[in-house]
Amino acid sequence: MSKLHIKKGDTVYVNAGEDKGATGRVLSVDPTKKRAIVEGVNVITKATKPNAKQPQGGLVKIEAPIHISNLNVVDPSTGKPTRIGRKDDGKGNLVRYSKKSGELIK
Repeated sequence: MSKLHIKKGDTVYVNAGEDKGATGRVLSVDPTKKRAIVEGVNVITKATKPNAKQPQGGLVKIEAPIHISNLNVVDPSTGKPTRIGRKDDGKGNLVRYSKKSGELIK
């Protein structure tokens, strides 16, 4: 399993698929399937039975996972999508940085 270029909490840009051009915050990442759930992106309608959360049941709109190859992290300084690199911060830790601006990404 390799490291992924996105993490939970990142703001990402969708560069392929039905929601191309949309941006959103990453809610969760599944590294084994290389998929992420992004807020407001790839929304599906799911039929649910009545339960404690949904006493009525019925149709519920939820975000479905999207493959991480279709996502780019948004550069914090420019607000545009960028590729991610990794470099040593001098203390022996790998940190992510924007390939466009060179700025570190937390």
